[in-house]
Amino acid sequence: MENRTHIEIIAPSPEEAIAEGLQELGLSEEDVQIEILDEGSKGLFGLGSRQSRVKLTVLTPSEVDKPSISPESLQELVALEDETQTVELGPTSDTVTSRDKTMTDGDDFSTSPLGTEAVDIATQTVQELLERMSIKAEVNASFGFGQEIRGKTPICVDINGNDLSILIGRQAETLNALQYITGLIVGKELNKSIPIIVDVEGYRKRREKQLRGLARRMADQAVNTGRKQLLEPMPANERRLIHIELRDNPNVITESVGEDPRRKVTIMPVS
Repeated sequence: MENRTHIEIIAPSPEEAIAEGLQELGLSEEDVQIEILDEGSKGLFGLGSRQSRVKLTVLTPSEVDKPSISPESLQELVALEDETQTVELGPTSDTVTSRDKTMTDGDDFSTSPLGTEAVDIATQTVQELLERMSIKAEVNASFGFGQEIRGKTPICVDINGNDLSILIGRQAETLNALQYITGLIVGKELNKSIPIIVDVEGYRKRREKQLRGLARRMADQAVNTGRKQLLEPMPANERRLIHIELRDNPNVITESVGEDPRRKVTIMPVS
């Protein structure tokens, strides 16, 4: 501790001493440990006054606290991204130029020499986000072969641990926000768009099974009653599952109606 870089500043007040020290070091308050050695005294009628003395110790990189993220703030980050189209989280890369020479927007990372790097970046990104959320969990990522999205093989990131329901949220809002932010960060790092699927404790697989079963039951009900069936509001990825499950059913047609976040799927019997 005592071998770390530090300075002592004397000024009329602790605030002035801190400001002067930070200016001299060229750092912010988050980068230093502040210790007030003497708050000073104004004395009586100006007599016996004593200036303040402050010690600023420069923190090492590992000691500097990273900004924390709450599950709720993930959704705020998504809203902010929609408005500003900027991302300030995650790693940055100095090798974008070399990647540009080997990848195009239509390429699939799963068949590229950069595939392993892409998986590693996705893993590290989710680990960092969880760390900032003060959530301990195991993160594993791999390519989801057979789960192509828009012709590209996605990177599937699985999060496992104890009591991770906070990462899912109401109607998977938190999980979807985590997935969205992860995709933005990974895409920025690789300088190419790549589909990302983030799952917690197998939630998405269980939910997919439930939705496919719901789709079949509601389709049968639409056919048996001759009346259209209106499902509950769902995010786009869940509505897509309903459409996919019933697209080969000759007895019904499906369509999405309404506006987000209240957009729903309607299942209608074929006349």
